[in-house]
Amino acid sequence: MPKIKTHSGAKKRFKLSKNGKVIRAHANKSHILNKKTTKRKRGLRKTAVTDVTNTRQAKRLIPYK
Repeated sequence: MPKIKTHSGAKKRFKLSKNGKVIRAHANKSHILNKKTTKRKRGLRKTAVTDVTNTRQAKRLIPYK
């Protein structure tokens, strides 16, 4: 059985928790930050767990993580 290639974009964006959940960063934190409140930007710093509908696909993209 050949090795599966890891998706280059996915390995930069996702990682797995100890329980096997896929962890991701929040979007909307790179530019146009003036109009966003400090509270909102502070919340975007934290990590988030991917939705159940996307978890299976993300795990398939990072098989060896």
